[in-house]
Amino acid sequence: MMSQTGFVPPDAVKREMNPQPMASHEKIVNDPTLFRECLKNFHSVVGAKDSVPVIGGKDLDLHVLYVEVTKRGGFNKVVADKKWREVSSVFKFSPTTTSASYALRKHYFTLLHHFEQVYFFKHEVPMFDKSPGSCFQAEGKIDAKFDCGYFVSLKMGSEILNGVLYHPNQQAQPSSSKFGAQSCNAIVPYYSPPLNNSGRRNRRRRRNGDPNRPKPNRSGYNFFFAEKHSMLKSIHPHREREFTKMIGESWNNLSPEEKMVYQEYGVKDKERYQRQLKEYKESIMTTSSCY
Repeated sequence: MMSQTGFVPPDAVKREMNPQPMASHEKIVNDPTLFRECLKNFHSVVGAKDSVPVIGGKDLDLHVLYVEVTKRGGFNKVVADKKWREVSSVFKFSPTTTSASYALRKHYFTLLHHFEQVYFFKHEVPMFDKSPGSCFQAEGKIDAKFDCGYFVSLKMGSEILNGVLYHPNQQAQPSSSKFGAQSCNAIVPYYSPPLNNSGRRNRRRRRNGDPNRPKPNRSGYNFFFAEKHSMLKSIHPHREREFTKMIGESWNNLSPEEKMVYQEYGVKDKERYQRQLKEYKESIMTTSSCY
């Protein structure tokens, strides 16, 4: 495991800090109107979108969400203690409202996390220049290596981000078909090397398949399996027969909120497949009408 810090010229980093609090944490907790004024001003200054999410057909009360999360120690503490379901129970959502805990976590991180840093923790959080081509200073760490790249963590200000870096030679190959080019739009894309065409599955695909047909969607578990399999292969290269069992146990040990992250990947990939399949069928109809 290795760690490295990237440095950029001092003038490439925005020195401007987030706005000073307009009121104390105690006051905005006790005054919903003052809270909304402070939040609106905060979003205006930092250039963030000021919006009210909708969950279960109703506007989300961001003041209640802020109060419930900060009384439990803030965003990172609630994540670490796995208390999003507890926070969700305060809102008394309809039983038909699914994934409420995940939605609350997502909206809090998007709309309230930086606000929390300033008003609750009283941190001076730097506002990075988010314009295209801008630079900033960050510290990164390689967590694991696999065949096609690395699993990495990146610390940027108060945020810790996780992701995947692929080797340049693993980029998607150009395709003459627009559907082939779009079929790699996964949340965490992975472009595997060409398989041996002598396989029975490939022979069946050559006989009956259309190379222009969109790649079928994957489930949330499929995304989780691919991620864990690559990591395990780099750590335990001689125990590949045990991977399926190990990954299944890891999946069963995830909390509902953690599983929801991968299930969201599956939902988005299903939307991608349905969209591309519709375009594919329309192209077939257009081609047929020309003869």
